[in-house]
Amino acid sequence: MGFTDFVSDSGLTLLNNWLKTRSYITGYTPSQADVVSFKSIDKAPPVELYPHAYRWYNHIKSYEADFSTLPGDPSKPFNTYGPEEVAVTHNPKDAPAAEDDDEMDLFGSDEEEEDPEVVAEREKRLAEYKKKKEGKTKPAAKSLVTLDVKPWDDETDMNELVKNVLAIEKDGLVWGAHKLQAVGFGIKKLQINLVVEDEKVSLDELQQQIEEDEDHVQSTDVVAMQKL
Repeated sequence: MGFTDFVSDSGLTLLNNWLKTRSYITGYTPSQADVVSFKSIDKAPPVELYPHAYRWYNHIKSYEADFSTLPGDPSKPFNTYGPEEVAVTHNPKDAPAAEDDDEMDLFGSDEEEEDPEVVAEREKRLAEYKKKKEGKTKPAAKSLVTLDVKPWDDETDMNELVKNVLAIEKDGLVWGAHKLQAVGFGIKKLQINLVVEDEKVSLDELQQQIEEDEDHVQSTDVVAMQKL
């Protein structure tokens, strides 16, 4: 079946559900499957409605300059990926046998209709989002931040460093995707995305708290910051 579209609520919900337990569209590293899917989306999905798709979108965007170097087939369209992946064919004779109507479901379910609880929850979240957009409820000001955390040397235990950073919890702080980037001489730094509520979380205080891990952290730097 694969993905349908990345414009409608049902299409974005399918993508969001697919990424609940995955970092990438396929496999464990970024590939052309992520690139073609990323290019099929006009802008980042709303974080309030599709948090997993939003996290994936911004993570893949960080590879934008290196898209051509990622493995995979860039000619395959995005709808060849997703639940029950199948190859797209244009010749009816080459297409797989059609399934019975009662076996097909947008979310990979054997039921003919969506779970009423899932529908109700989605409708509730849509209503809340529309209410905010209409100005009835002023949303909290948030920022998307990319942070570099630098170790002391190539002997620093990076797994422990990452673990200690992610262990920091604050009201208004949400950790996002992260990766280890080589900086030379066998040294790697941690680059991590996070979303903060501006009135609740001070970036200076957060950086100081991370740097309190003196056994692993040499310094931290804000690489990029974008208001949401």
